[in-house]
Amino acid sequence: MTQDAAFRNDLIRGKQLASPEWLQALVQGRALAGEPTGRWLLLEVGCDALDAFLESHIPGAQYLDTNCLEVEPFWNVVADQDLLRILLSFGICHDTTVVLYGRSTTAAARAAHVMLYAGVQDVRLLDGGFSAWLHAAWPTEAGDCAEPLPATHFGVPFPACPHYMVGTRQAEQLLQRPDGVLASIRTWEEFTGKTSGYCYVKAKGDIPGARWGRAGDGDDMNSMRDFQQPDGTMKTAQEISQFWAEEGIHPDKEVAFYCGTGWRASLAFYYAWLMGWERISVYDGGWFEWSSEPCQTVAGRN
Repeated sequence: MTQDAAFRNDLIRGKQLASPEWLQALVQGRALAGEPTGRWLLLEVGCDALDAFLESHIPGAQYLDTNCLEVEPFWNVVADQDLLRILLSFGICHDTTVVLYGRSTTAAARAAHVMLYAGVQDVRLLDGGFSAWLHAAWPTEAGDCAEPLPATHFGVPFPACPHYMVGTRQAEQLLQRPDGVLASIRTWEEFTGKTSGYCYVKAKGDIPGARWGRAGDGDDMNSMRDFQQPDGTMKTAQEISQFWAEEGIHPDKEVAFYCGTGWRASLAFYYAWLMGWERISVYDGGWFEWSSEPCQTVAGRN
């Protein structure tokens, strides 16, 4: 495969979805199409998965745990000042190219959305995640990595793209707007109230007025089968746009994606961003926060 062929031509931001072949060339220091113009950083993103990272990871990668990015009780993104501190500790500035992958692509997508919200200009995601790297039979390494060189300044006002994230009050307002859409990135079983999808979320149902944006299988909160091929790579933009359009989710609307806590919504957001959708965000609290507020109504569907 040529380096140019490694980019998806059905995506407006196709260079932001990296193939294993492209990433291997980057790791090896070879000249390649779409290479970063400055400093770049490769991060494996996981949740309590440091042991797996130490056992085997893509050469040169550092480990980022989502526990650093989220805070209880609803696993929302940490406060801006804490997020800035975390990014600077990894040496990440607004002009750093950050390439993300995970054993769970939704974990990597969570970090991707957070970095776009912060204002990192060049955020890339390995299509298919670590499984795609292993399937391509590229080498791995074990052990820890060198400590990152911290940065002192992000380089632009922080966060630079606050419109990429909304809270509950903004989600409520969006539901009242004719051009607003709340898109539920949950399974049909979750959306119709047959299951909450999470052992720690008691309420079943969904947000009244929300559109079903699809996800995956049954009560599996990690599945994004509707968006991905069996090998975990992204389906075509046409396929995703088609099932969204069937539910009234269109690129000319202002769309806030949500799920239970944020991971699946972040992947839907990132895919929409790759497709060139501009008026998009993640409702960070999602179903967990919405259903926990006593004043909120919930809806079950048949």
